[in-house]
Amino acid sequence: MATNVVMPKMGESITEGTVLRWLKKEGDKVEKDEPILEISTDKVDTEVPSPVAGTLLRILAQEKQTVSVGEPIASIGTNGEASSAVSVATTKQAAPSTESVKPASEAPAAPAVQSPTQTASQTPSPNGQAGGQPVVMPKMGESIAEGTVLRWLKNEGDKVEKDEPILEISTDKVDTEVPAPFAGTLSKIVAKEKETVAVGATIAYLSGGAAPAQPTASAGASESKVVSQVASQPVQPQVSQLSQTPKPAMQGSSATKDDRFYSPLVKNIAKTEGISPEELSRIPGTGMSGRVNKNDMLKYVDARKSGAVPRYQTTPSFAPTSPSFAPGQPKPMAAPSFASSGEAVTVIPMDNIRQRIAEHMVRSVHTSAHVTSVSEVDVTNIVNYQKKNKEVFQQRYGVKLTLTPIFVECMIKALREFPFINASIDGNNIVVRNEINFGIAVAMPQQEGSPLPPALIVPVIKHADKLSLSGLAEAVGELANKARTKKLTPDDISGGTFTITNPGMFGNILSTPIINQPNLAIMSTGAIVKRPVVKTDEEGNDYIAIRSMMFLGLSHDHRLIDGLYAVQFTERVKQYMEAFRGDGI
Repeated sequence: MATNVVMPKMGESITEGTVLRWLKKEGDKVEKDEPILEISTDKVDTEVPSPVAGTLLRILAQEKQTVSVGEPIASIGTNGEASSAVSVATTKQAAPSTESVKPASEAPAAPAVQSPTQTASQTPSPNGQAGGQPVVMPKMGESIAEGTVLRWLKNEGDKVEKDEPILEISTDKVDTEVPAPFAGTLSKIVAKEKETVAVGATIAYLSGGAAPAQPTASAGASESKVVSQVASQPVQPQVSQLSQTPKPAMQGSSATKDDRFYSPLVKNIAKTEGISPEELSRIPGTGMSGRVNKNDMLKYVDARKSGAVPRYQTTPSFAPTSPSFAPGQPKPMAAPSFASSGEAVTVIPMDNIRQRIAEHMVRSVHTSAHVTSVSEVDVTNIVNYQKKNKEVFQQRYGVKLTLTPIFVECMIKALREFPFINASIDGNNIVVRNEINFGIAVAMPQQEGSPLPPALIVPVIKHADKLSLSGLAEAVGELANKARTKKLTPDDISGGTFTITNPGMFGNILSTPIINQPNLAIMSTGAIVKRPVVKTDEEGNDYIAIRSMMFLGLSHDHRLIDGLYAVQFTERVKQYMEAFRGDGI
């Protein structure tokens, strides 16, 4: 059976990726772990290796197309499947272009030509249909590796509409319906009810178009008609045609906020944009029975921001209605069009990773209630220790001793005492992380030939709380080097629970960074500056000394972390930094 290649999960908060470039073509042989395409997310650009050795049967996602995590992007087969795919490609290339416009009666009855969906799987269903386009077990959470089929809502041979629920699944976190990725016919059910299936594995096949007619005396003529239709249609599956015009909502639909299905993506967009359940229920949908999909939400949000649709006013259940002091709320100003203004400007299109970073930052600001607490720290002991021991450290451990791993060690000690700084919010639940995965913001090298500034990325030190100072120094150096050489893997940038950013290395003394979702806090270290400071000796006498001083800033999410807790944590980090003496080399 063909093996699906799915869009990989590149980070904890990543829900989709964009295909940048295919490195292989349909019909090409590939080896296991050989790169077959390049993808981009808002955190990293990377290559996707082949999970198996075989032949690239189908390319399901085209270049520049954005695909959700877990969705199939290609199909790889071996043995007979490979030869079948090559046969289809060869036949279609040899066919003259005029054949696509011939009537069905004149079409050549070439048995080698197959339906496009047959190349994804050669396994026939009980009713004789080809397998068609695979439907895979979706990923319902970061730690979810499998799901159980509870109930099939459709039978083999049933017609389904795009976004229409076809089965119910259960995981250890949620029970939910799985919608059809496109309209067609449920040609084969692979996973039976009560069966547990791994995430990304095929659970069913959908074929495009209507269900096949029952065999009759005119079966030969029907087959010729199908061959003619296949020759005149592109091989690309319906699931990849995201630009097609959506079907209008059914007239007279009684769908309301209580009976419409909202996908996790739709709910996330609503939450990010501050759209209440009441307002969401009034958004017209173009899916089955008026269901709202991603495109409906994006169009509505754009119209909402431009003032084309009014914001639906609701009174939050936790607060009384606030009075409006302004007699009339002005509409948001439209963004200026520099291209037509005649101004002397240079317009530079954003590359894909910069667009993703922009979306991620705006989403974070809309998600978390940002507050920043600042402490001034005397880091003279740390600076002196690093200068004194860096050469010996290099000789003994083979890595450079910089200030960053020392800062990280001090912050880890404080995180053990303040566990809610190392937590996340999931709806109305607080998720306290039992391990410290420390994210370090690193500047990537500027793209060759690009006028855009370098982008930041956050590689993660896994289980940082279990590492010594030398282990932290080695991990920091390794991740920084991989970032500079663009060799970071998806695992390197996922799972972070707390983040440090160091603008001080560029001379900035103080900053208020944006939280790296789904973390609840990020700490910044400013530039270290020598200046006179009033100190007090053991006898209580004041004196002036030249000390290395630094500002320590903590941006935290006020939804959970109040000022007192944040200040206590920041001051605890300060205490560990000022008391640092090192444990020897």
